[in-house]
Amino acid sequence: MILPDHKIRTLATEHDMIDPFVDGQVREDVVSYGLSSFGYDMRVAGEFRVFTPNIHNSVVDPKEIDERAMVEYEVDDHILIPPNSYVLGRSIEYFEMPSDVLAIVLGKSTYARSGIIVNVTPLEPGWEGHVTIEVSNATPLPAKVYANEGIAQVVFLQGEPPEISYADKKGKYQHQEGITLPKL
Repeated sequence: MILPDHKIRTLATEHDMIDPFVDGQVREDVVSYGLSSFGYDMRVAGEFRVFTPNIHNSVVDPKEIDERAMVEYEVDDHILIPPNSYVLGRSIEYFEMPSDVLAIVLGKSTYARSGIIVNVTPLEPGWEGHVTIEVSNATPLPAKVYANEGIAQVVFLQGEPPEISYADKKGKYQHQEGITLPKL
């Protein structure tokens, strides 16, 4: 079943599923974040890694990422993503997924309607950490992404616990903090 606000609140406040947890929507003058009727709008922190074309002979290889191809930025307000480019960010919130809950993360329409595509893989049962957020600027213009504001909606699905959770299989992205690059 898809979890409604009151069940998300209980899991967040009594079982540490989301920390820090914002109980209700913050909307005035920001890209909204916090608890909604059937999800939670997570925020992006002011830490980013931006791909740069200035590294010669560098190829983006998910099996062996060349960290020289990325520049680290810390911002207070926003980051400008170059045209047709890509950045990595991380959630402010730390998620600790229960063994019977899976979360699907979808980009917010405010960004999607501006040509900014947000991608996040599912948060599996038993996984915990900061969410690494992939953000693409699909436009031919620089695009702003606002730090400390909403970036994506997390929808929680509850079912029977799997035989083997992410924690049980000792997943490679378990307990990630900050922006986590690809691992093999």
